[in-house]
Amino acid sequence: MSRGLFLVFEGIDASGKSTQARRVAAQRGALFAFEPGDTPMGAELRRWVLDAATRMTPTTESLLMLADRSHHTTTVIEPALAGGRSVVSDRYYASTLAYQGYGRGVDLAELRAATAMAIGSCVPDLTLLIDVPLEVADERRVRNHEDRFESADLAFHERVRQGYLELAVQGPDRWVVIDGTPSEDDVAARVDAVLATLAWPDE
Repeated sequence: MSRGLFLVFEGIDASGKSTQARRVAAQRGALFAFEPGDTPMGAELRRWVLDAATRMTPTTESLLMLADRSHHTTTVIEPALAGGRSVVSDRYYASTLAYQGYGRGVDLAELRAATAMAIGSCVPDLTLLIDVPLEVADERRVRNHEDRFESADLAFHERVRQGYLELAVQGPDRWVVIDGTPSEDDVAARVDAVLATLAWPDE
């Protein structure tokens, strides 16, 4: 049995990545996954991490994200891939590098080492970064001041966005950047054009 294809959609909040990830998963019959919170344990970790009233350091925040990712990878993503099913995930390890590394200032080398321990050999075949300027994302989203990330200032979100773009430059063989500012249908067409070049297990 051939291994499933592992695709990840990344981007800042309100970039449209979640919409595209869900659409592609449904279209391809793939397992849709998301982080943080895609398992019962992960849902509890998500509640702690996103609650702006819960005080924690950037390092603590990072470790909670990595705990969720380790559990998610070993109990959801890896078993599906090994069983021949493709997986489309809304966020994966690059989110921690972008948000906690570039955004919060946690040491990137240490985050990469901890990430390697959390995910093992389970790396995406392709990461699609849906990129939008900060002003576009800010117009699209309704701020939730109880959410640790949505309530962060614009400078934080700009650091995250620039971090994503830098990660894409560092991994040109496994990253594709797609402009997320056009209409949803136009973005979908660009995503589909990229995905048409991949070798899907059932084709």
